[in-house]
Amino acid sequence: MWRFVLVLLVVWTWPSSALVRVPLRRLPSIRSQLRVDGSLQEFLKDHHPDMLGRRYAQCYPPGTLSLRLGRYSEKIYNFMDAQYYGEISLGNPEQNFSVIFDTGSSDLWVPSSYCVSQACGSHGQFKAFESTTFHHDGRRFGINYGSGHLLGVMARDTLKVGALTILNQEFGESVYEPSAAFVMAKFDGVLGMAYPALAEILGNPVFDNMLAQKAVEEPVFSFYLSRTGDSSPEGELLLGGTDETLFTGPINWLPVTAKAYWQIQMDSVAVQGVSSFCRQGCPAIVDTGTSLITGPTNDILHLQQLIGASPTNIGEFLVDCARLSSLPHVTFILGGKEYTLTAEQYVRKVNVGDRELCFSGFHAMDIMTTQGPLWILGDVFLTQFYSIFDRGQDRVGLAIAKHSSAE
Repeated sequence: MWRFVLVLLVVWTWPSSALVRVPLRRLPSIRSQLRVDGSLQEFLKDHHPDMLGRRYAQCYPPGTLSLRLGRYSEKIYNFMDAQYYGEISLGNPEQNFSVIFDTGSSDLWVPSSYCVSQACGSHGQFKAFESTTFHHDGRRFGINYGSGHLLGVMARDTLKVGALTILNQEFGESVYEPSAAFVMAKFDGVLGMAYPALAEILGNPVFDNMLAQKAVEEPVFSFYLSRTGDSSPEGELLLGGTDETLFTGPINWLPVTAKAYWQIQMDSVAVQGVSSFCRQGCPAIVDTGTSLITGPTNDILHLQQLIGASPTNIGEFLVDCARLSSLPHVTFILGGKEYTLTAEQYVRKVNVGDRELCFSGFHAMDIMTTQGPLWILGDVFLTQFYSIFDRGQDRVGLAIAKHSSAE
């Protein structure tokens, strides 16, 4: 009799701790849309005039480079290049939103039905008055994205991510989204998956609540990102573990060196096998919310020269598409292991009219930490390597991602 009861108990509790898959879609970035429309330069002129006419302009507006400034944090984001989005729902009955699952921040926010900005009108808006499980908080929050503060109020409600239901999740309802980039964005909001130290919204971040409510099997989540939108899956977030069918070879585990971003220590960066940058080691963060690979300005400008990239008048770097096979490999050494990108992998191809243009996936951004200048390993890197984020042992795992032969 006791054995029978035990079996029933195990079967009943299993669904709350199973692995949960969240499909990710790969869609054109804001920058790509503007470029194809022929309006990128005009957009930058209107909204970021500081970026025009500078030979080595940054793709991030000035003022976005501080890690933390008092109550308002300046987040490391490049929304103009964000491409991977997934679906969540809030409230009861459920209200659906498309969000960036971002390891470079810790807050969850979506537009409010009370938002006064143009951007909110073209996106899903949370209607608090329609949810029977909504709890008003009333406290205000703000996040600086370089082109102005995103402002809102805090709340709590039921959150669904894939098959998981999280009760009383703290989140932000944005009421003011100043950046014109938000108008064109394919996503409604952001779901941050970094450590609580980065949170602007008081209370547990989403993954911390998943752990507190024992909603996942292990304190681990992992990302698979495709290089194109033609593959299946285009991308996947797996909550509670890893999927061995999506990577090959052993996992290289790297300890987190600062529990805010998913920050690790990088050994060095080599070009065509020659150690060229970060020779004494430097901090790096693994960031699904940044599309590019970024590093200190002097290093990245030298790297652009080594790969034969030429600057444009709007801060981008072009390479000759016909020469990709002859361009040098760039290797990131992490935990003694080499992670090599070929030119086909670190160059982004974009069709503009009847022309194919090739843009460098490296960009300059100066971010100082107590450990030295910071590098960001964004999606250009993560499309090649399956990434695992382990909160239980505070470490990041990397393995070679399996891609289709077409990719």
